Amino acid sequence: MKYFVSEDSIVRRIWGNGDTILLIFAGASAEFALNKAVDWLYFTGRLPSDPLKRLFSTVAYARQIVFSEYDEAILAIDKISAIHKGVENARGQNIPDWAYRDVLFMLIDYSIRSYELLEQKLSASEKDEVYSVFHRMGSRMGVKDLPINYQQWLQSRNSSLNENLLNGNFTKDLYKQYKKHLGWFRYLILKQAQILLVPDKVNELLGLGKNALSKPMLISYKLSRLIHLKSLLKNVILPSAYKKEILALDT
Repeated sequence: MKYFVSEDSIVRRIWGNGDTILLIFAGASAEFALNKAVDWLYFTGRLPSDPLKRLFSTVAYARQIVFSEYDEAILAIDKISAIHKGVENARGQNIPDWAYRDVLFMLIDYSIRSYELLEQKLSASEKDEVYSVFHRMGSRMGVKDLPINYQQWLQSRNSSLNENLLNGNFTKDLYKQYKKHLGWFRYLILKQAQILLVPDKVNELLGLGKNALSKPMLISYKLSRLIHLKSLLKNVILPSAYKKEILALDT
């Protein structure tokens, strides 16, 4: 049976762990808010109106690609492309090529950062594998000018962080929406996770700084897994309305 992502791939380990997935989207939610093309997310209204629903919707597509047979994964990628094309047609503009690349770059970067934060450092070959999977996904979507390998991607990633991020009105509004939908306690946890995860440039633009709570919270969460409190803590961290989606995060 042919899969888009091989059964022994590190990408399956990363995207089969609910804790890692939540960290990926904690990091991406910070960078999404800064991206100069964030106005596209406001055009549809889906992200600011319900950030958590958008998160789980995105997770569903990503996991379908990672865990499905090859043909089903290709259908999922093509559906994502069609959705974006529909938004472009409705607005009468094209989403910039660099914006497509930046979203793909976020998934690559935060997949690696999240796994290394929770589990262990990835080898050079494992990082190459992560990049290869998302490169194939981007190529299928028609994303232009993708770096040919992980090492070239590192250079492109650094350039995009310095050129395509801005703390503007959309940034401030999106963080207000995060706080509104998460509540102050979950919002606090989100920001602690972002402090641990995001690149220095993202931290600088958002003014996240450093917080003495971040590392103790991470250590506590890791310890909770050893004494089988992980599911309990995950239910505390995420709203009860999403219990079904929370349970489905772990494969």
